[in-house]
Amino acid sequence: MFKIFGRKSENDGDREFLEIEVTEPVDCLGDFTFNFHWQHKGEKLDPAWKIPGNDVTFGEVVEHLKNNGNVRIKGDAGHRLASSMGVDLQYFQGTGKDISVGDIYVEGNVDTRMGISMTRGSIYVRGEVKEPMGNLVEVKSNQKGYRQLRSITDIVTNGLNGSKVVGCQFTGKKFIIDDGTIKDTVGARLDVDMEIIKKGDVDLSTGILMRQGTVRVNGNAGKNTGALLNGGTIIIDGNTDDFTAIDMIKGTLIINGNAGKFLAANKKTGMIFAKKGSPIPPTEEKTLQSADQQLLIAHTFNPTGFKKFE
Repeated sequence: MFKIFGRKSENDGDREFLEIEVTEPVDCLGDFTFNFHWQHKGEKLDPAWKIPGNDVTFGEVVEHLKNNGNVRIKGDAGHRLASSMGVDLQYFQGTGKDISVGDIYVEGNVDTRMGISMTRGSIYVRGEVKEPMGNLVEVKSNQKGYRQLRSITDIVTNGLNGSKVVGCQFTGKKFIIDDGTIKDTVGARLDVDMEIIKKGDVDLSTGILMRQGTVRVNGNAGKNTGALLNGGTIIIDGNTDDFTAIDMIKGTLIINGNAGKFLAANKKTGMIFAKKGSPIPPTEEKTLQSADQQLLIAHTFNPTGFKKFE
């Protein structure tokens, strides 16, 4: 079952709530990609499918959020809640740009990968959130009884707008994240001249689809670091897992360690520097030039031991 009803509050204004009741966790609620529909062509999830136990479809939930409506999940949410929320995806005949959206409220717990590549809106959670979570940081909640989480990309692009971040700080054009959580897709779709510094390790797809700015991780990173990078700079102070720079379009990627296997698969252009890595042809290991050394020095690295992959 589902219900749509109006709600007026000091923080939300006049927004309609779409209410969903679940008896067990459902994956991909509010997932604007529908679990990467372009890969499975609807075999794993389709917008027309109804949410188990409800009359509303997965697509109707996304459309409700796009129309600035709020969604309330009565129960636990599964994996990948609100994936790419706030993006008008080109695959679905959208503009490819960020759009204003409503918020999601969860009355229970949320499983892993919540908010991957999310760029707008807030997620309010009464229960626990399993890690890794997505491109999110916690802010002081404006709704009693809920934790509030906002997109990292949204905050550095549009400001705090009165929010107070938890375990983070702004210093000039830097957004420093030291909240002790493991995250995916940090800085996804970043397109402003800001620097995001994440202290500690991260998991999947750091800086995916970035266009400008800098993401620096003071730790190790997981698979697909710099995937579809389209400008800007990603710096990993440790190692990355496999498929680093997959489908990279342009930009700069610096790994102060091992960049893993299948490095630069299907890479177009851009610069990759790492101390070790196994590239996919035609990308190959090359000796640093003077300009390369100066670039590494500018990013506080000693060039000794680094290699260039192009």
